[in-house]
Amino acid sequence: MYRIGELARICNINSDTLRFYEKNALLTPSSRSESGYRLYTEKDKDTLQFILRAKGVGFTLADIRELLSIEVNKADNACADVKVLVDTKRYDVEKKIAELIRFQTSLKRLSDACCGGAESAEHCTILEALESNTDDVRHEHHHN
Repeated sequence: MYRIGELARICNINSDTLRFYEKNALLTPSSRSESGYRLYTEKDKDTLQFILRAKGVGFTLADIRELLSIEVNKADNACADVKVLVDTKRYDVEKKIAELIRFQTSLKRLSDACCGGAESAEHCTILEALESNTDDVRHEHHHN
């Protein structure tokens, strides 16, 4: 049996993270000591490591809760149930990557449009582009 600090140390997290997972119904201590300390079994440690690995690949707490419920009732679920979760998460990540690439492209365009000189920002092309209603960023550098 592990006390909360021991389990946290073994899994390289802090005790507050363990309490957070408990609060969010992902992990429950198997028992309590006579003095009220949370006690965890080897199975609880395995569950915690499952949670940490799932979190490490981007699953949300809700996703992890669902994965854990499938894990507990493997016989009542199909591989397809798990695959749908993974594919949905992958699609979400791909959308975020595409959005980040759009941000990167827009920021590069803004940066390239500015001379970056020491002159006043009164005619700064970056500020002008952000103030305008168009998505076009002028690619001209201002020089006074």
